[in-house]
Amino acid sequence: MSRPALGTVPTPDERITVERLLGRRPQGAYRIVVRSRNGDPVVLRNAPLLDDGTPMPTLYWLIGPDEIREVGAVEADGGVDLVEELFGLDDIDRVHREYERIRDIDIPEQHTGPRPSGGVGGTRRGVKCLHAHFAWWLAGGDDPVGAWVDEQCRLRGATLAERVTS
Repeated sequence: MSRPALGTVPTPDERITVERLLGRRPQGAYRIVVRSRNGDPVVLRNAPLLDDGTPMPTLYWLIGPDEIREVGAVEADGGVDLVEELFGLDDIDRVHREYERIRDIDIPEQHTGPRPSGGVGGTRRGVKCLHAHFAWWLAGGDDPVGAWVDEQCRLRGATLAERVTS
């Protein structure tokens, strides 16, 4: 199985950058797991629970503006339906189960409140968001949907995976 990156705790300057990229302050703990070649955050690994205990289903979050734009173009061109047809729901279900397993490792054993549910980006079945799949794939996850997104971006002339480090 895959061993996705755990990342690094952001510095105060990186926290400011993340807030700028998100347009708001994150509501929970996170680490930076993928960076652009110039060091800017591209993918965050979120804690499974926000600071107030609310479940956070999105473990890997794409925040790089170029990556968001390019993946958004694939999504806008019907990428969600295409990828579901290409891989089938059973293979995508496997991806969701592995993502959920990795996310749930970080939930404290003593936690008794609500827990995040679903797989990639909280999805229970199928594909909801190509950005979340691509983020997990960039972070080292075994996600054929994310790999497919990278291939689609390459076909459009965007070499996103070559512009990042983890």
